[in-house]
Amino acid sequence: MANIRALLVGLSRARGSLAEAGRCASMRPSLLASVGGHYKAPMPARWFSTGLPPHLVVGMPALSPTMNQGNIAKWRKHEGDKIEVGDVICEIETDKATLEFESLEEGYLAKILAPEGSKDVQVGQPIAVTVEELDDIKNIPADTSFGGEQKEEQSTESAPKTDVANVSEQSSVVSRISPAAKLLIKEHGLDVSSLRASGPRGTLLKGDVLAALKSGAISIPAKEQKAPATPSSQPTRDAQAQPATTSQKADTYEDIPNSQIRKVIAKRLLESKQTTPHLYLSEDVVLDPLLAFRSELKEQHGIKVSVNDIIIKAVAIALRNVPEANAYWNSEKEEAQKCDSVDISIAVATEKGLMTPIIRNADQKTISAISSEVKQLAEKARAGKLAPNEFQGGTFSISNLGMYPVDHFCAIINPPQSGILAVGRGNKVVEPVVDSDGNEKAAAVTKMSLTLSADHRVFDGQVGGRFFTELASNFSDIRRLLL
Repeated sequence: MANIRALLVGLSRARGSLAEAGRCASMRPSLLASVGGHYKAPMPARWFSTGLPPHLVVGMPALSPTMNQGNIAKWRKHEGDKIEVGDVICEIETDKATLEFESLEEGYLAKILAPEGSKDVQVGQPIAVTVEELDDIKNIPADTSFGGEQKEEQSTESAPKTDVANVSEQSSVVSRISPAAKLLIKEHGLDVSSLRASGPRGTLLKGDVLAALKSGAISIPAKEQKAPATPSSQPTRDAQAQPATTSQKADTYEDIPNSQIRKVIAKRLLESKQTTPHLYLSEDVVLDPLLAFRSELKEQHGIKVSVNDIIIKAVAIALRNVPEANAYWNSEKEEAQKCDSVDISIAVATEKGLMTPIIRNADQKTISAISSEVKQLAEKARAGKLAPNEFQGGTFSISNLGMYPVDHFCAIINPPQSGILAVGRGNKVVEPVVDSDGNEKAAAVTKMSLTLSADHRVFDGQVGGRFFTELASNFSDIRRLLL
């Protein structure tokens, strides 16, 4: 009898160890394999828990090298749905694009832990639970969190009371002030000692200041409470109306939420301006030969291409002829390194932010091929369906605002690239030209402004000058693009 009891105790302990090990394994980020823009993620290890059937906890995967959090854009599967190998479970908005998350195991979706629209879900945080059998779904309690539900922000007016007074006082002491809260404090001249912090480690948040303004439970410096000493009753009325006035001022703005893509764009552009020495060179080129060539393609050959398609080809040929411009700065070796191919990144505006799909080997492709590829990539970018290999990389960028009333502008380099060409609109100008007889006369021509932003560690004046010389030649003699 004693031996049987010892055997049962041993089995119980082994089962508990297996559950704990599985729980730890389920929290690790998944290993991923990219296949044509879809991400196949192996499910976390199966683990057992007392009272629950065998199940899998699916964590937020790392879908790009720089991703540390993501948003749940859309659930393709719903609770109770059958999941086959290769099925897309959900769409996840990363710091690069919106990608599809595929399953490598069969089962049934028992519970969604991160609902559609969840923001800033950390990599590894549980987002769903799957089971092997359909009947096991009802045995997964609805109130079981698995550590994955999104925590709702607690209101400052209804903060939970704690039994220990010291803990409550310690958490409300202001030890740090967020930038947004500092602006409000400075704007309204508030006394920090009268405010209570609800953020982690005693951080005073913007919501804390707004809540204090709305409640009127703030102490304002005496110099701001003073009113003109005319009638004696005036200061009292002004002092009573002050909280309402400050509340109205505080509500006159609107926060615009940022997508993951816009957050990354903001961070990278700031880093670029701070760490990359920008060199700016500009030139006006005559656009008439390009426009005549474009009309000829349409009328005589039935080929429709845009001005931007021809600009891409002209820039690619110039980079091929000046390989020093088609390079990047290697920070480890502290030297410029030439790129083997000419891959042009084109800026495409989307609702979620600016995307830069790539035309690879642009110098080797025809203008019609470039035009077709640009249309396909632009559509995928606006739909958020770009695969990583379609927007990661590139050796040079083009940003074209010629469709807007923008004559010229300076763009910011997209690291690790060393150059970006800003293209303005074409304008009719009158300038002296030489006719076929060698006589100079005034004529109207279409000119377009080009501004190069270059990494001065890679580009010097000579390299930039040679690049613009080649580029201007390509615009003046379009036949060079056909060589």
